[in-house]
Amino acid sequence: MTAHEARAAALKEARERDSQDKRRRVLEVLDSLQRTGAKITFARVAKQARVSTWLAYSPGVREHIEAARQRQEDLGIEATADAVPPQSRVSSASLKTDLALAQQQIKELRAERNRLRERLRLQLGMELNHTDASELTFRVDELNRANAALTKDLQQAQADNKALRATIEGLEDDLSAARQSLRKMMRTT
Repeated sequence: MTAHEARAAALKEARERDSQDKRRRVLEVLDSLQRTGAKITFARVAKQARVSTWLAYSPGVREHIEAARQRQEDLGIEATADAVPPQSRVSSASLKTDLALAQQQIKELRAERNRLRERLRLQLGMELNHTDASELTFRVDELNRANAALTKDLQQAQADNKALRATIEGLEDDLSAARQSLRKMMRTT
């Protein structure tokens, strides 16, 4: 074996050890995130393992991350605050302003609700004077059915909203990782 072949073999062996070390780190980080219950994303795993997101998406690693994400989704694990990218976080001043506006709106809505309740009470009182018990029973049943339908629609909308938020979060993570991979590919070419 020539000196050149020996150096090439040593270099190849070092690269293989480095690759195995990086993959081992990714799997260790993945196990750690699963044990702590932290939200698993490709970008988070890559960052904590100190590897490129390209490696997190590579065959042999991607399957482990996707399986862990699916297990979390099945268990209903939600994202924690540190899973939100910094550019998506809101300042405390902004949150305080939003809170103040929401409190004012709640105050106004409560006042409006009270006015409407009073009007409704008066209107129902007038209707009671002009209707009999069978009409009232029919009307109460009709209102109960409408309330049940609206409650069911609300629950479905809330479930759809939660599912869409989870999908958006996953897509944002995937997009961020894809952008990083593209940047790396562009730098290497």
